[in-house]
Amino acid sequence: MIRVALDAMGGDHAPRVEIEGLRLALRDLPATFRVQLVGKPDVIEAELGLYPDIDRARVDIVPASDVVGMGDKPLAAIRRKPNSSLVVGLTLQAKGESDAFISAGNTGAILAGSTVLLGLHNGVERASVATAFPTALGPVLVLDGGANVDCSPRELVCFARLGSVYMRDVMGVASPAVGLLNVGEEDEKGGAVVREAFGALKETNGIRFVGNIEGRDMLAGHAKLGHIDVAVCDGFVGNILLKFYESVGRMLQLLLGKGDPALFRHPDVVRAFEFLDYSQYGGAPLLGVKGISIICHGASPSNAIKHAIRVAVQSVDVQLDQHIQAEFAQGAA
Repeated sequence: MIRVALDAMGGDHAPRVEIEGLRLALRDLPATFRVQLVGKPDVIEAELGLYPDIDRARVDIVPASDVVGMGDKPLAAIRRKPNSSLVVGLTLQAKGESDAFISAGNTGAILAGSTVLLGLHNGVERASVATAFPTALGPVLVLDGGANVDCSPRELVCFARLGSVYMRDVMGVASPAVGLLNVGEEDEKGGAVVREAFGALKETNGIRFVGNIEGRDMLAGHAKLGHIDVAVCDGFVGNILLKFYESVGRMLQLLLGKGDPALFRHPDVVRAFEFLDYSQYGGAPLLGVKGISIICHGASPSNAIKHAIRVAVQSVDVQLDQHIQAEFAQGAA
């Protein structure tokens, strides 16, 4: 049975949202996993007591007396708080006592802890936050979503390879189309790093690089190339894109709110907002580390935690980590 370590103390509303998400996962997903709730046992037990229908036979409580706060400096927190739920949860996987880790805690600390405690695959210089964007034609995976503000051409190529494996293994896209996010689609567009990355991506075997793409191609697809599965960019661009996308739903709500309130209850409108709901993708996998580490938004609702558990289980089940290792071993051969 797949073991998923869930940081019960990490999110903005922990542990309530984490326990609610656990309950939904145990109820709605196939019974192929068990969850290790990591955190303060008394706090966790009190919250679990509110849900007598939870299958306690599939839940373990792993004690962790400390918490990494949102204001803690990432690397310092990993070193100075060895008994935190974040460090204890990652250490379970490092010791082979767990198969995946999920947290809605301090993103920088999850990145630092995953890198230090799990390590990086050979050939990967920096792990990447892979963020899935809902679009009319299917999800677009954006790498990097904010972990690496400044990237080298080599790292951008690495992100393309990581994203391709994830889209193939977890999202079921047989031959993912990879685009390089740029200010124009012509080959010579962009700064020095992006231009060099463009040339390197054209020469990289094992990925289907379709060329430069622009921001407008993200949601509706490229006029000539069609749907883009993987969009590669540095974390500065990726994070701005992510935050802008998150505002789309709020803007639509404001516009509709100026009209007839009954519109919010119309089936088509309800479906539209469900489509824009990022929680269906659960969280952002941290690709490149040796193992499965999933970062959730601090304000994640319970549905996001449920789907993060689903993605973690699926990633283990399809052997994502082993396939990434094989991808980079082949590239180094």
